[in-house]
Amino acid sequence: MRTAANTPAVVDVFCGVGGLSHGFRKEGFKILGGIDVDPSCKYAFETNNDAPFIERSVEDLQTDEVSELFGKHKLRILIGCAPCQPFSPYNRKKNETDNWKLLRNFSQLVSEIQPDIISMENVPQLVHHPVFAEFIRDLESADYEVTKYIVFCPDYGIPQRRRRLVLFASKFGRVELLPKTHTPENYRLVRDAISKLSPLKSGGVDPKDPLHRCRNLSPLNLERIRNTPEGGAWQTWDDSLKLDCHKKRGGVSFRAVYGRMRWDGLGSTITTEFCNLGTGRFGHPDQDRTISIREAAMFQTFPKYFRFVRRKSDITFNQLTRHIGNAVPVKLGRVIAKSIKLHLEQSER
Repeated sequence: MRTAANTPAVVDVFCGVGGLSHGFRKEGFKILGGIDVDPSCKYAFETNNDAPFIERSVEDLQTDEVSELFGKHKLRILIGCAPCQPFSPYNRKKNETDNWKLLRNFSQLVSEIQPDIISMENVPQLVHHPVFAEFIRDLESADYEVTKYIVFCPDYGIPQRRRRLVLFASKFGRVELLPKTHTPENYRLVRDAISKLSPLKSGGVDPKDPLHRCRNLSPLNLERIRNTPEGGAWQTWDDSLKLDCHKKRGGVSFRAVYGRMRWDGLGSTITTEFCNLGTGRFGHPDQDRTISIREAAMFQTFPKYFRFVRRKSDITFNQLTRHIGNAVPVKLGRVIAKSIKLHLEQSER
């Protein structure tokens, strides 16, 4: 019989609003706290995870702050998702030494805390960076067994084309990722995720659901989406609607921008720009608008009860697109948590 002291307990670094933590909580783990530099995440993290939020950059985080969160708990799990933008293809030409700092800070925290299990989620491109190999060497030299996986989220019932790197490191042996729960024959598609929501016009808000709101499109963008078929993008437009970059030979590389999703296709990978028509395939399948905040949250598998803001008046596009776009899908959090739960059971911890 487990006591409070040997119940697996979790601290989440780079927690954001707590999508990853909430996945662990739904699998029965005790969330002891979340740490993030963005104070606007505090309400959502604390309200949905029943745990304190510490506003702190990992660069300034003191070891004793994390140790204090763990308290007397003997089974310590440290999870995190270092901001992925530095490792994306769009940022490769920037000063990579600065970009690597956060992962190195996380590695230093691990070496000082020595948690029993670590899990990190990030973009797949990270595996090609020397800092990642360095991170793994540090873990292995500290007697962790490390496993890593590239996860295609639809394989676990997440309705978007999202690929993520998931790393496990354990003092108790090898952590195996949970077997796939879905196949292409039963993937959750756009229709499964959002078809039951009320229709909206550009700039509209559902009176019964204040998060089901979308940005107002300019007259030109409204004309563009009206000329975009389901599953299509700018290629079908008249030249008068196209941007100059689309008319050049290199414009073919921007296939998905200004695009609509397909009802019977997978959703686009949700980013912090999901409310902007020109940044991806974020157009609704048949309504002349971009997807709403609620729809993006559903693609990220946040449950309907998840509270992002205290009051309706606190809802802003800039804040919530950032919170939802940066989050780990809750269902992916559950997959990671279940994998660790099975590992603990098999190692009789």
